[in-house]
Amino acid sequence: MTEKEKSYAEMLYQPGDPELVADRDITIKKLYEYNNINPLDRESRNKAIKDILGKTGENCIVEQPFFCTYGYNTTVGDNFFLNVNGKLMDSGKITIGNNVFIAPNVCIITEEHAMDVEQRNAGLEYTHPVTIEDNVWICTGSLILPGVTIGEGSIIGAGSVVTKNIPPKSLAVGNPCKVIKKL
Repeated sequence: MTEKEKSYAEMLYQPGDPELVADRDITIKKLYEYNNINPLDRESRNKAIKDILGKTGENCIVEQPFFCTYGYNTTVGDNFFLNVNGKLMDSGKITIGNNVFIAPNVCIITEEHAMDVEQRNAGLEYTHPVTIEDNVWICTGSLILPGVTIGEGSIIGAGSVVTKNIPPKSLAVGNPCKVIKKL
């Protein structure tokens, strides 16, 4: 099994693997180019983001600056908006549905380091996929942690740290993020 396959299987893997390092280097180059496109050149930005992300639906807007680990592990649906300073730490799969709006300074994370100190010091990590279902709004400064699913129609309040799944049609806020109201 390759290190990439291990990461997809949520097994301990080595992100320093030469294949993964080479893939990240390609993404770094693409991100540099993307983040330096004239912000008003929407056609060039649209073309470039389609080359970075694994799949994009119709009407995909990703504001600059933007960061991702690989890009190809992220798929987004139609009418997707990611505001400035968006970070998609996509060593694992990130799946985002239709009509999802993400405010500035949001980070979606799929990686976690090993709990065992020797494994962690060896650079080993795990990934756990993140799923954001349709019609979700994630407010400013939120962190979405590995393995989380945010249910359809939910809102995540500003500054939240989402550590567990959020059910559909929920308003959830805080650190740790908790449902405070059904929508």
